[in-house]
Amino acid sequence: MSSVTEEPEVAQQDRQRESPVAGRHDTAEARKDVAGDGDEAPAAEGESPAAQDARGAEAAKRPLYKRPLFLLVAGLVLVAAAVFGVRYWLYARAHESTDDAFIDGHIVQISPKVSGYVARVYVTDNQEVKEGDLLAEIDPRDFEARLAEAQAALAAGGARLKEAQTNVELTRATGRAGVQQASSSVRQASSGVEAARAETAAERARISQAASGVATAQANFSQAEAQVAAAEAEAVRASADVERYGELYAKDEVSRQQLDQAVAAARTAAANLEAARRRTAAAESQVAEARAAQAAAEETARRAHTQVAAAQAQVGEALGRLSQANTAPQQVAVSQAQAQTHGATIEQLRAQVEQARLELSYTKIFAPEPGRVTRKSVEEGALVQPGQALMAVVPGDVWVTANFKETQLDRMRPGQSVEIEVDAYPERTFRGHVDSIQAGTGSAFSLIPPENATGNYVKVVQRVPVKIVFDGPPDPKNRLLAPGMSVTPEVRVR
Repeated sequence: MSSVTEEPEVAQQDRQRESPVAGRHDTAEARKDVAGDGDEAPAAEGESPAAQDARGAEAAKRPLYKRPLFLLVAGLVLVAAAVFGVRYWLYARAHESTDDAFIDGHIVQISPKVSGYVARVYVTDNQEVKEGDLLAEIDPRDFEARLAEAQAALAAGGARLKEAQTNVELTRATGRAGVQQASSSVRQASSGVEAARAETAAERARISQAASGVATAQANFSQAEAQVAAAEAEAVRASADVERYGELYAKDEVSRQQLDQAVAAARTAAANLEAARRRTAAAESQVAEARAAQAAAEETARRAHTQVAAAQAQVGEALGRLSQANTAPQQVAVSQAQAQTHGATIEQLRAQVEQARLELSYTKIFAPEPGRVTRKSVEEGALVQPGQALMAVVPGDVWVTANFKETQLDRMRPGQSVEIEVDAYPERTFRGHVDSIQAGTGSAFSLIPPENATGNYVKVVQRVPVKIVFDGPPDPKNRLLAPGMSVTPEVRVR
């Protein structure tokens, strides 16, 4: 305003120098302007123009801050500033806000569980999907072949298990039969040993009897030989008597009767000699027979003794078979163990079948939650690996993560109301409330937490993440709230 007032004064002085009338006219206009501004009272009636000019010049030289209008405007400004300042102080005292806040939400990364070539892709970027919708499909032929192979191996394992179970029953039955048969063989072999021993004893008795018979036959043979000798002597005597009686009869010294008696006695002696000789031959034959019988008895006894040894061997063999048959429980246990092994193999093969079936099911990739598809990076024909990021599904459940300074958390509590301004929608204010406060600052959970014990320490006000949830679900069609969008929350703490 001083520059505006100074320019008319310079122009007025120039005009006064040029023309007194013009100077007076300009001075009057200046006084009107000043009077219009309120810096000088209206000129009194009858006041001379010179006095009015003096008063106008004095009013023009007065400082701005002494002018009533300026003071009035300044007072109004101060009152308005005081009112707005008090209101702002009261508002700021009851609210805490920060611009270090963003929309946060779940981002579900879609990755395959098996490797293979992508056969079909059923979604595009930013497409809305529901839970269970088919997103992509991997070529399933290799996994179908693996499933068929696993099922065939399971069928073969089931056949082996049945065979092992049948073998258990067969081994149990065979073991019982073997024990019974071996026991019977042992009893039979023991009876054979006893019979062989009895026969051996009988043969020994026969040998003794045969030996006695040999001795008797030899005695009879000796007696027969003695009788032969006696008969020969009697025959020689009788022949001599016949010769003597014949000579005497020729001389008629003896009678015919005596001669006949001598001839008869000679004949009787000859017959007795022949009989004695036959008895000797018979006795000799009896000796030979007795000796043959003794030899036969000895041979039979030897065979019986051999049969005893054979029967004892059979007993040992039968005992061995019995011992082998008595191992039937162990054989049954071995068969049961084999059956259990096959059973465990069956379980393993079943697990392999389930694994193959699961891997086959993994070739179809479904949406785990309803949301919007983002960052799709998979195309048909691409080779994917387990864990490779194919796309992401962003559900509609979002919240605000506000990083307040630690000095702002004194009166902040869960449940307090929050007004949320989203930078993308400045005309709309969203309502929410404090859900929770993180138990730790952001730097404490960073990849490389600060180590204040090393080097010099400079105190820095830390920020603590606060989770703020919306009171009502946002409208994703009209106002999309996506993770990463900037917001400014104001928390009412009083």
